[in-house]
Amino acid sequence: MDKPAHKIFAANLVENLVTATFVLDPNGIVIIWNRACEKLTGLTAKEVVGTRDHWRAFYLKKRMCLADVLVQGRTDELARLYDIHAHPSIHASGYKVENWCVMPRTRSRLYLTADAGPIYDEQGQLIAVVQTIRDSTDYKKAQTALEELSVTDELTGLHNRRFFNEHLHLEWSRGLRSNEPLALVLLDIDYFKQYNDTYGHLSGDKCLQSVARILQHSLLRSSDVATRYGGEEFCLLLPNTTIDGALEVSKRIRSAMERMEILHKTSRISDLVTMSDGVACLTPSPEGIPTELVALADEALYNAKAQGRNQSAVIES
Repeated sequence: MDKPAHKIFAANLVENLVTATFVLDPNGIVIIWNRACEKLTGLTAKEVVGTRDHWRAFYLKKRMCLADVLVQGRTDELARLYDIHAHPSIHASGYKVENWCVMPRTRSRLYLTADAGPIYDEQGQLIAVVQTIRDSTDYKKAQTALEELSVTDELTGLHNRRFFNEHLHLEWSRGLRSNEPLALVLLDIDYFKQYNDTYGHLSGDKCLQSVARILQHSLLRSSDVATRYGGEEFCLLLPNTTIDGALEVSKRIRSAMERMEILHKTSRISDLVTMSDGVACLTPSPEGIPTELVALADEALYNAKAQGRNQSAVIES
């Protein structure tokens, strides 16, 4: 029996859409895999139409695509499958998701945005699920770059104070769950105002950049974070680190500073640029707050300066 004209029109419309689109029947079998989908994924319609093998376009191992979630009524699993997911709008019955995919056929890593919505007949029975897919890789990379800029100090390339404040709360929460210590080192370049006055702001900027490189090279774990806290002040946030471990990091920084041999003839304690630092360590508790750790490190830094500078001072609670 020939298909009604409106069904032929609908099929041709989907087939020729510039947006990659595929359609599943109520059993999860591919009934349409349009040309744009072929171009995006590298899989032809002949390979997938009439099968449930559409997952091969996006993943190396079998798993549900968004359309499968709707066909199977398993929307409660969206959080497990996708980092970002939501209803497209308050009026729609479909869903929108985003994720990175390493496309098996094209061997390209793409950030895909997908929308899927069910189609029902007049009796309310599901007759198909339509999924559209867009390559949002360039947008995602640009967004990530902008986000990185917003939390990066332009001069030194270290994270800025905004990032530190956000990251401190995350690491505090993690330490609270794992019952692991969290250490913080606040560092200040000794007599930096005098350095700027003597050598000029351009040399001052180069000095700050040199200190930033030392901090980055002194951190041995990916979880450790160096931040320009403000002016000539820096900080190191060291998860799962004891006071002794934090002092070891501080010692490496001090040794590296000596090897740099940055002249500072107007310093009151040395002919070279030196740093003072305050080290604090807490094991997060439900009764505590993250800023308590900052206050302790700040107090320790004050003590290091009061005791003559170019040294570490410790507060452990």
